[in-house]
Amino acid sequence: MNKNAIGVFDSGLGGLSAVKQMLNAMPNENIIYFGDTGRVPYGNRSTDTIRRYAMQDANFLLKNNVKMIVAACGTVSSVAPDLESQLGVPYTGVVLPTCHTALNESKNGKIGVIGTSATINSHSYKKRIEKKNPDFQVFEQDCPLFVPLVENGFIDRDDQIVRLVVEKYMSGLKNAGVDTVILGCTHYPILKDAIADFMGDDVLLIDSGKETALYTKKVLKENGLLNNSDTYGTAQFYVSDTPDNFEKIASLFLSKDMQGKVSRINIEEY
Repeated sequence: MNKNAIGVFDSGLGGLSAVKQMLNAMPNENIIYFGDTGRVPYGNRSTDTIRRYAMQDANFLLKNNVKMIVAACGTVSSVAPDLESQLGVPYTGVVLPTCHTALNESKNGKIGVIGTSATINSHSYKKRIEKKNPDFQVFEQDCPLFVPLVENGFIDRDDQIVRLVVEKYMSGLKNAGVDTVILGCTHYPILKDAIADFMGDDVLLIDSGKETALYTKKVLKENGLLNNSDTYGTAQFYVSDTPDNFEKIASLFLSKDMQGKVSRINIEEY
């Protein structure tokens, strides 16, 4: 049994959707979360910048003796898939576990992928899916306005702005006849209801945060690192900018009051 924390990082708040799923799947695990709110979003940065940011984020978590690191960020998972070789602890991004589920669930072999511009431009999901099954068709769409919508609290499925943006981005995938859509950014599950309303009941939405949480549990078990204590774990939250907005939006992600539970660090020290 290993009581060290699982380290989770994201460019901002989206990774909290993965944290919520981890708390559900592994309630006795300790979690340390870092949201790089001072440099969000990563999706429109250069590859070199994203890689540098990711290493700084991971180094902060390693300083806290985490037993595994999860990049709960579609952009980092797509642009820096080789991060594990530099860490010395088990690592996962969101691409591998999410693609695995999509391949198993799609009935007509037409899969849609939505993500940040950096994620879509990397074709990470498309390449992995087509490598596993060349007969599948993958339709990609970047959604650069989704993260700002979530970060600013525009998440109501009935909000006209949300509905218009969802329609703009999802129309092509709907017309292509996909039966499965990968939410390739951990912010996107917050908009799941609005996306589902537009795509219809016959389209399955794959939550990358949920699939990553389940995969994390599998990796910990295989490495003998699960915390099998009979007490609930703790969760610590850190950001690189003022925690005020984080507390407000994080409460939406985690469905509980986050007031006073977030600390600010200087990520440039790492």
